Amino acid sequence: MSKTISFSVLAPNQSDRFPVFCFTATADQIAIIARIERAGRDQGGVLQGFQRPQIAGHIDNIADYLDKEYSILPNALVVGFTKNVKVKIGKDGSGTVSIDTSKGPPGWIVDGQQRFTALSRIKNRNFQIVVTGFVCPTIQELQRQFILINSARPLPKALVYELLPQVPDLPPALMTRALASRVTETLNYTEGSSLRGIIKQQTNPTGVIADVAMQKLIMNSMSDGALRLYAKEPKKLVQRGGTMISEFFHAVKHTFRDEWDGHTPKTSRLVHGTGIVSMGYVMETLNSATNAMDRDDFAAGLRPLIGKTSWTKGHWDFGEESRSWNSIQNVPRDVRQLSMYLVQVVKRGARRSTARV
Repeated sequence: MSKTISFSVLAPNQSDRFPVFCFTATADQIAIIARIERAGRDQGGVLQGFQRPQIAGHIDNIADYLDKEYSILPNALVVGFTKNVKVKIGKDGSGTVSIDTSKGPPGWIVDGQQRFTALSRIKNRNFQIVVTGFVCPTIQELQRQFILINSARPLPKALVYELLPQVPDLPPALMTRALASRVTETLNYTEGSSLRGIIKQQTNPTGVIADVAMQKLIMNSMSDGALRLYAKEPKKLVQRGGTMISEFFHAVKHTFRDEWDGHTPKTSRLVHGTGIVSMGYVMETLNSATNAMDRDDFAAGLRPLIGKTSWTKGHWDFGEESRSWNSIQNVPRDVRQLSMYLVQVVKRGARRSTARV
């Protein structure tokens, strides 16, 4: 049975493709037509929603203010719709919007989730807020609008990067990051991946390895490494590139088991951003020198590093400089220094193996 709620609206003259309209509504009315969909994963690992976590203190402050006698809230709530909405606008810009709520709220709160949550808690149930609505053809376009609308107020980078693979028609500057994010997502949520569940993302806050570190490793490879061959072929990049990285870190985990298992970036520089990005250069070196692609080949190439690293204790011997294990930080200088050291040790080991043969 159809359950329709209608509002009188004003429609500014903006995009012909995405109708925009404004109206006023109470918290109870908004709850009928729109929902907050937080970024998360379903059982198959597919990304759902896009909103950041709530900020309890911020919500409490807004609610406390709105409960005061002379409070106002001029900031509009932004709600996006992809279906179950009909907009009729006259020549003068006024009209009506009819929203079918028979299957639940069809709208998504794109901006103002904290304000709406606070509004839902106040005593005055007749308090109205301005709502700006718009209609998009797909959920992917709605996610794109979410990123663009929120760009003036910085979102957590991890959330933006995790959303990028879902969004079409991105600027070129974001395409490389989107592809790297897609490979990271595959590594983190695919059955059989050596990194499954251990990459820290907005939707996987219990992970250990920073997603931005893994993305950096992937982007380095796409720019001037083994993955550059697939940089313009997303499917191959995800399948073949993801498999190679998974195989490499399978070898890393077993070669340095004591420095990997149960550790965090604070207790082991191997799972620290600097260690992950630096080991990426080791992966590139082994792939370039021996065409290593699977765990056995990578494991053989990693053997020269055994006894030559200080991931969790001791000092790194960088020749002219000796540094304690935990002094290595996630800054360009340290990434460069650690990368060069690891690659040199691997290359010297490979030369010795060749000489013996």
